This record gives sequence, C-alpha cells and structure tokens, in this order.
Amino acid sequence: MDRDLDLLGDLVARAKRAGADAADAVMIEGIHLSHSQRLGVVEKLERSEHREIGLRAFVGKRVAAVSSTDETGGALDELVARAVAMARSVPEDPHAGLAEPGWLAGDVEDLDIDDDNESSPEVLAARAGAAEDAARAVAGVTNSDGADADWGRWRVALVGTNGFSGTYGRTQSSISAAVLAGEGLGMERDHAASAQVHAGDLEDPAEIGRRAGERAVRRLNPRKARSARVPVIYDRRCSSSLLRHLTTAINGSSIARGVSFLKDSMGKPVFAPGIAIHDDPHKPRGLYSKAFDGEGVACERRAVIEDGRLTTWLLDCRSARQLGLISTGHAMRGANTQPMPGPTNFWLEAGSVTQEEMIAEIESGLLILELIGFGVNGATGDYSRGASGFWIEKGEIAYPVSEITVAGNLKDMFAKLIPADDLEFRAGVDAPTVRIDGMTVAGSG
Repeated sequence: MDRDLDLLGDLVARAKRAGADAADAVMIEGIHLSHSQRLGVVEKLERSEHREIGLRAFVGKRVAAVSSTDETGGALDELVARAVAMARSVPEDPHAGLAEPGWLAGDVEDLDIDDDNESSPEVLAARAGAAEDAARAVAGVTNSDGADADWGRWRVALVGTNGFSGTYGRTQSSISAAVLAGEGLGMERDHAASAQVHAGDLEDPAEIGRRAGERAVRRLNPRKARSARVPVIYDRRCSSSLLRHLTTAINGSSIARGVSFLKDSMGKPVFAPGIAIHDDPHKPRGLYSKAFDGEGVACERRAVIEDGRLTTWLLDCRSARQLGLISTGHAMRGANTQPMPGPTNFWLEAGSVTQEEMIAEIESGLLILELIGFGVNGATGDYSRGASGFWIEKGEIAYPVSEITVAGNLKDMFAKLIPADDLEFRAGVDAPTVRIDGMTVAGSG
C-alpha cells in the first residue's frame, strides 16, 4: 500500500511540474474468480486480475482525466503529458476542482470489509454444485439455467495535491442459482442468490438452490390479470428498485441540472410520516462500505428521509459547488472517468407489519415478485413497468400472473408506501416488502 501511495504521490507531483495547477491520481486494483456450472457440468472457471491508474489534471477551471495500465516510467510520463495537454484544450468548468481541505476524510475505524480468506476454485465449485443440486431436487423443476459462485477483492488508493492520501480494500462473495419448471411453452424460470463481503456470511448454498426451485414451481400456469386500480405489494426481491429510483431523483447532478421530479422537495414530506431511509458508507461488512469517497471526501451515515421528509441530496464536489453546498461524500469514479454522485449502503427502515398481514388485508390486489424493463421518467416521476407475481383475492394468494404492467407516479407512490418488517441486507440497496395502494394494473381485460 505504501508503494502505491508513493507512486500516486509522484504522479501528481509530475503533473504539477508539467503545468497542472492541481491533480489527483487513483489506483484501482481487482482480482475476480468465477465458477459456473449447468446440469452438473462446469461451463466456466475464470480468474481475472486488473490494475489501472488514473490521473485527473486541472489547469485553471479546465479538467481532464486519463488512465493507463502501464506503470513503466515512459508510460507514466506520457500519461502526465496527455492529461495536462487535454486539460488545457477543454472548455472551462466553473465548478471544477479538487475537494476542499476541510471536506477531506481522516482516519476511519475498521469497517471489516476485507475478508482475509480467498476462496479457491474447489470451494466455489462446491458452493455452485450444492446450490444447483438442491434446486434440481425440487419436485416440478425440469431444467437448469445454471449456478454460479464468485469471489472478488478490490483495492482503491487515492492521492491529491490537496493533501489527501488514502487506501482501502473490499471483498465480495456470491452464490446464485436459476432453474426452470414445467414443460414446453408452459415453462417458468426463477432464481435465488446471496452476496456478502465475508464468505462466512453467505446463506447455505443448498438453501439458495431450494428457494430458486420452489420459486420456479410456484410460477407455473400463470394467468393474465384483469386491468384494475388496486393495492400492490412489492416483495423485497424487487422493492429495492423503488429506492434506486429515489437515489436517481436525489442525485446532485440531476438536481443541479433541474431534471429531477424531486428538485423542489428538500425539507418537504416525500414519504408518509414515520418513514426513514438511511445511507451509511461506514456500515460494518456493508457491500458498499468505504473509508472515503472517490474524491477523498469524508463519508458519514445520513438520514436521507427522516419522518417522511427529505433531508439531503447525494453530492460530489462538482454538484455541491453548483448548488452552493458542501459535498456529502458520495462521489463515485473509475480510473478514467470524472466523479459522479451515487449511494453507498442505502436502505428503507423496516415497518411493523408482516407481508402475510399485508396480504390478508387486501380484497383484490397484486403481489409483485419480478419487474421487467425500465419505464420511469426521472423528470416527472411517471412510472410504468412490466411485472409478474401473484394475484391476491380475499386476503389470500390466488394464482400466479404474468405479462402485466403496473403504472403510477413515483411522487404518489412514495407518499403511499408502507414498509413491512422483513428487511434483510442483501444487495447494498435494500428494502423490506412494501405496499402501495391505488396503482394501475394493466392486464388482459
């Protein structure tokens, strides 16, 4: 780590000697091991490694970013020369600049996001095999779409002429399985997965496989739902998609450009009273946890929605300056890209009612298990997506449905959203089952 920080420090010093007024350099290094199989036969066993260095050079209010995988002296000289030359030739950006010294991250307590144990190919094969075997053993499963097991480690180092210097590493392990049930044109597919920073926190592979098989069988013989305006329940498998729409709507870049349907909502009720949504880059063992953001800015836990009210945007340095605010530490970047705001560990706090109790209260409605396509207008909040799941009649699951569309407006949907009590941290952006009344379901009649 010290060698990498020295390398990046030398790179930004070279950039200043070449004529840059300021610069920062980032190193992104990763190892990824992946195993996949289908019907018990190995289809893929891959190991990939990459290491890339990026340099961002500022000449006045002009900025350019370049990257290289070649760390020889001549290649780095060329990298510096190219970055400075490009910065001199691009238009000025009045909001460009490194993070202010007062915004920079200091020491962060151990986030426990780097698993010391690298999973071997044999271990990955055993996980995938156990998941697929369990899925295929479910009565009614007739074919397999395969099972996968992955392990990866990433490390980031960042140095800037503003005095920042830091590095952190993170790991992730995952297991997934997908199978089919039924025959011919009546076949249905479903899946299950688990992802964690530490492999020891993964769900049992056999449980993942069993759940994938049972889900596929439950979807057999779907019907077309009738068109109606009804309560809709989003299972926690897909409810997090609503939070992703929220993160886009409160992204500082969208707010600064005036293209978000929530652009005038700061400090106002967006959800019902009592609703809380958090973003926490320092969550122990969190899938998106990090010691600092892509510009070296300090990260901290934030109540994005507090008692239903919007309290913050997600800001990087540029969008913060555009809005006359301070960066919230949400910059994300690659080696050769400019930073952009994005969420970290982002979740909707659980409610007090179970999914079963939600279903029991509905005379006629829809339980969504899967969403298809992306029909959301970020400027207006208009929402329309394909879906499949189960129709609810008289408080009970009646039959599976497919090829339907659910529509509404995210402003109205957020205001009516009711969370269940089944929150689990699985994907980095997480939500429990949620209920939204009064949505339009378009089916066959």
